[in-house]
Amino acid sequence: MREPDFWSSASGGARVLRTVLSPAAWVYGKSVAWKAGRAKPFRARAKVICVGNLTVGGTGKTPVSIAIAQALAKRGLNVAILTRGYGGRAKGPLAVDREKDLANEVGDEPLIAAASVPVIVAHDRAAGAEFGDSHGADVIVMDDGHQNFSIAKDLSLVVVDAQTGFGNGRVLPAGPLREPVPQGLARADAVIMVGDGTPDLGSYKCPALRAHIVAHDKIGLNGKPAVAFAGIGRPEKFFNSLRELGADILETVAAADHHIYSASEIARLKAKARGSDALLITTEKDFVRLTPAERDGIDYLPVQAAFDEPAALEQLLDRVCPRTVPPTPA
Repeated sequence: MREPDFWSSASGGARVLRTVLSPAAWVYGKSVAWKAGRAKPFRARAKVICVGNLTVGGTGKTPVSIAIAQALAKRGLNVAILTRGYGGRAKGPLAVDREKDLANEVGDEPLIAAASVPVIVAHDRAAGAEFGDSHGADVIVMDDGHQNFSIAKDLSLVVVDAQTGFGNGRVLPAGPLREPVPQGLARADAVIMVGDGTPDLGSYKCPALRAHIVAHDKIGLNGKPAVAFAGIGRPEKFFNSLRELGADILETVAAADHHIYSASEIARLKAKARGSDALLITTEKDFVRLTPAERDGIDYLPVQAAFDEPAALEQLLDRVCPRTVPPTPA
């Protein structure tokens, strides 16, 4: 979702609106605690590692989930990522087929992850975990779900955007938080800070790891003119990545997270790029939402999460998934 302006605005009207919404935010935060206290979670045979967050919007959960799943697979374990499949119609549980499934059926992020590891889409997470058990999963990496209490978790990791932290520190609808920070961090076994910055974790004392989202320039962008478009949590991060790779950005078009592009929107974007003799480039997440015909003439920039200290991640995973084979070099 795109954050409403009043969350970060310093205007008097925005401050008043945040205050007016505070009672609703208090109720929202308490509702999460209420659900946690009354949950009767399903205990999967597989180990369950949850990669969640405390805010709405993109923090890098899916790239981190993929990196963790790949690290576990290198240990000789059968790993599956479990996701709700946001933006897709399929309720599941089902195994994602990267070659056949479409984003409007299973969601965009599951298609990206399915290029690396098996992915299960299930609106009912407990049913998804049972599906994973029945298909021989040793470990289930739950992409999002820190506020979902239907499955017993063996390791709970909270991903934080190191630059934006927890926004204005208020709970929905007054701010971006899904629950109060101390409440959410109390259930976390570790925090993964993505990017540069030092978010305020308060009195949190468990491990805090650092990761970065690394772009892979498969095109050779340095010096090339480009028209860029993105429908992700923070489109400007993508545009800045292109600039850092040396692309000459002529125009940027930002859309809401998980935006479904119309045929006319794609036609206008292609016309802009042709008129400037420029590349038309987007994120992989946007690219997989396009039809095969729409993808023609559009490039994408793949990214992955890289941990600053891979050994620290391995030690964290050792808690629940002892190594059956030595980890192989990255």
